[in-house]
Amino acid sequence: MTFLDLGFDTLLEQLWQLLFLSIRCGAAMLAAPMVGGMVVPATARTMAAFVIAVFVGVWIPMPELPDMLSFAAILAVLQEVIIGAALGFVLQIAFAVPLIAAEQISGTMGLAIATSIDPASGTQSGALGSFFGLILTLLFYIIGGHLLWFRLIIESYRLLPAGSAAFGGVEAQSIVLFAGYCIATAAAIALPVILVLLCVQLITGTISRAAPALNLFALGLPAGTLAGIAAMIVAMPIFIEQFSDLLQVALEQSAALFTPGLGDAG
Repeated sequence: MTFLDLGFDTLLEQLWQLLFLSIRCGAAMLAAPMVGGMVVPATARTMAAFVIAVFVGVWIPMPELPDMLSFAAILAVLQEVIIGAALGFVLQIAFAVPLIAAEQISGTMGLAIATSIDPASGTQSGALGSFFGLILTLLFYIIGGHLLWFRLIIESYRLLPAGSAAFGGVEAQSIVLFAGYCIATAAAIALPVILVLLCVQLITGTISRAAPALNLFALGLPAGTLAGIAAMIVAMPIFIEQFSDLLQVALEQSAALFTPGLGDAG
């Protein structure tokens, strides 16, 4: 099928093609952390989805689309929404890893009450989680992850043609397994700092036991905070390496949604 043929008699069909192609792009950008939420206005996301749809329609041959407002068209639209949301949801899971790790660290350090406004969602979140999330976001842009992700959206139309794609239980299972991998990664990121804080708490507990006159809270809280900050400074190169590996696995997992066997989060 030729896209954007000149002629007013096919204008309605061309608009339906453009709208149908933009559904997957729009769902992906709505679910993705770097362009979803309050980061990018809805108008900009809509325009970007239509622009990508135009390029996809020109570059990639399309199969015959179902008639507008038919039952087959409704099923095809739902399929496109699921595929696009899966693309963005994989990154959403990956970007939740630093938040989980930061909550574990801040709770042990006594910084759970330190919160700030998350610019992505507009809600309050831990200050340490916002710091880790900022590091992961900068790494994502530094390695060119946003370019690879947009390229993957376009390539998905070639691997899973619009209107004739099949997205089932195997792909959903891979997303669940990737979520388990992310939880394990968050625990691995927080483990070095938590071990240091555990040692500090054992030491302060021993001191308070040997000298009951000392105030445990006045001694333990500053010591835990300073030890946690020092441990994070020392472990920051490890954090950067783990974040980079996480982003690489997330992009591979996104590609594996359309080409099974490329990414294995297990």
